[in-house]
Amino acid sequence: MHIALRAVVAIFIGLAGLVNAADTVRAGQADVVAVQVTPEPGGTFRFDVSIRHTDEGWDHYADGWEILGPSAIRLGYRKLWHPHVNEQPFTRSLSGVRIPLPITHVKIRAHDKVHGFGGQVLVVAIPR
Repeated sequence: MHIALRAVVAIFIGLAGLVNAADTVRAGQADVVAVQVTPEPGGTFRFDVSIRHTDEGWDHYADGWEILGPSAIRLGYRKLWHPHVNEQPFTRSLSGVRIPLPITHVKIRAHDKVHGFGGQVLVVAIPR
């Protein structure tokens, strides 16, 4: 009897692990879906970045995005402090970003708490 009970418990634990793995996969990676770059006074730029991610709450949400130059040099980073479960896609801005000459294009990629960086990346021109 105890062996049968242990087998049922083992199956239940295994199924619970599969359900948790499926939840993680369901949310997927964070995608950058739009970027607007605006020149600012003083030679800096403002980035308005739209991200789509199936945020599920505090344990799995898009928690940031970054601006990368050549050779993956980070030129800017925007931390996102909370989930956007009911606001998809959502747009957040970062001002005062310095993009040195001769950089003409940058890459924007998003980060989520479970998968890290991944998903759709956009390359945008720097308006000079």
